[in-house]
Amino acid sequence: MSNPNIASRFDEIYDSTYKTVLAFITAKCKNTVDINDILQDTYMELYKVLIKRGAEYITNDRAFVLRVAKQKISRYYSLSERLRIFISMNITNEEGEEIDISDIEADTFLIEDFVVNQELLETVKQYIQTKPEDIQKVFYLMYDTDLSISEIAKTLLMSESNVKNKLYRTLKELRELLTNER
Repeated sequence: MSNPNIASRFDEIYDSTYKTVLAFITAKCKNTVDINDILQDTYMELYKVLIKRGAEYITNDRAFVLRVAKQKISRYYSLSERLRIFISMNITNEEGEEIDISDIEADTFLIEDFVVNQELLETVKQYIQTKPEDIQKVFYLMYDTDLSISEIAKTLLMSESNVKNKLYRTLKELRELLTNER
């Protein structure tokens, strides 16, 4: 059974650092699909430290959690690169096409995916992945984390007009792409 002091201290740290840590991880990630994994790993590590060292161990919440996030980002990408050396990251699907298994998301097989028009969703996803990383991050923060345009601007250290420009220009391109495909 967990200590109520640990749980309340964790909640306090989580609430006070979440946006800052999300912004840091988003800015530092090489690939937007890695953000949730690294964010979760960061807070899991925080919880483990609190259990092991006690609720009073951490004195500067923000600095501590950012340091953990930095370590998680570093380990995440170095492990990924080391695995690529020893393990083939490609598999062949039923159609004979090679797929990089690191691109397969953990929630790929959720029931909601079967309800949504897969072809349309895949087209949008592939299109966004062809865009520069800053545009991918804007879309991730807007649609996966539900941040406002002003919060996205602060997170990515951009002006609000720059965020809007990237978002609306890409949405317009998507509309044109999808209208021409039908």
